[in-house]
Amino acid sequence: METTRFEQKLNQYADLLLRIGLNFQPGQELAINATGSAETMTPFIRRVAESAYRAGARYVDVVWMDEQLQRIQLAEAVEESLAYVPAWRLQRGLALLEKDGAYLALYSPNPDLLAGQDTGRITALSRARAFANRPFAEAVQRGEISWLVGSVPGADWAGRVFPDLPEAERIPALWEALFGVLRLDRPDPVAAWQAHLDQLQARCAWLSQRQLAALQFTGPGTDLTVGLPPAHRWLGGRADTRSGRPFTPNLPTEEVFTMPHREQVDGVVRSSRPLSLNGVLIEDFTLTFRGGRVVDVSAARGEAMLRQLIETDEGAGRLGEVALVPDSSPISRSGLLFYDTLFDENAACHLALGAAYRLCLPDGAQMSDDVFKAAGGNVSAVHHDFMIGSDRLDVTGGEANGARTPLLRQGEWAFDLPVSPEN
Repeated sequence: METTRFEQKLNQYADLLLRIGLNFQPGQELAINATGSAETMTPFIRRVAESAYRAGARYVDVVWMDEQLQRIQLAEAVEESLAYVPAWRLQRGLALLEKDGAYLALYSPNPDLLAGQDTGRITALSRARAFANRPFAEAVQRGEISWLVGSVPGADWAGRVFPDLPEAERIPALWEALFGVLRLDRPDPVAAWQAHLDQLQARCAWLSQRQLAALQFTGPGTDLTVGLPPAHRWLGGRADTRSGRPFTPNLPTEEVFTMPHREQVDGVVRSSRPLSLNGVLIEDFTLTFRGGRVVDVSAARGEAMLRQLIETDEGAGRLGEVALVPDSSPISRSGLLFYDTLFDENAACHLALGAAYRLCLPDGAQMSDDVFKAAGGNVSAVHHDFMIGSDRLDVTGGEANGARTPLLRQGEWAFDLPVSPEN
């Protein structure tokens, strides 16, 4: 039977997740956590499993959750059950670490899944899961395993992105949008990604060498200074496991990022895109920082959920990530609002509330929490990105000697690198 163009692109996407994303090796085990309806997730999970077994997988282990089960739990379960997380969830992840396996989180976003649910119950459930999963999440941040997050279009997500299209055309339209931002429309997607990742790493090397003391963000509603700790490293595109195996944790990815100093963030910042947090949309919000911590919050929609996120633990109201993304990224050029952080964060500069990535400091992966915090790193059970970039945002680097270096002007890179353009 002849393979259609659409099926070919789906197969290329599955291969891209394994080859560029996880850098999957023969003999490895692949653990897939899938969230979404069976109708949406099952066909693509099967394609990923086929790709993994063709690549020599020892075993493909899939745990799937119907997203509606979370809504049912929130609506019907007794209060005490919201804090319960089965021990096997963490044990499965820790066992995968021992086997040097690979971890793939596949989900079909539903930005309004929990709209109308009690925000206190949502917070209780998400907090319990975050704390229960913290040992595995911290191991991931230390680079002990190759991991990847990927998305699959479903009816709810496609309806949010393309509400004006006839229902039958929405999912195909969203797939086509994904093919574009994932560079699957290039003659050789793998080569295009390799060139793009090389460019990201060249920018990371340049920024790391500068050892900027701070970043200044200025734009509509934003005047924020973000201090950077000594010896910080910029990361982006590729990462490395502790065993030295490169992988790409997010597809798509357009960012270069580092770790803010947890006590050196001051000023005000305004979101430029909605944030979908635990199934609730938070829109048009502003955060005010003093001494590294959020001291004031306002939002046109979802303010209660945002406040509860910040109160999760001591580190949830501080920054753990600062990321630079040019406004001309493929996702931004698409003109679409995806209502999903994986995509929208790669359309715009962004910050993250919560835990910092320990790999942004030399030997950060080996530091205790107290030592990491003393070095400027933030520790928290949560990590949530929110978008602040636009074609009106300027970013300036401040050096220790007082010199100022333009990094982005009107959303675009203000410095050039001697690298070959991506394919």
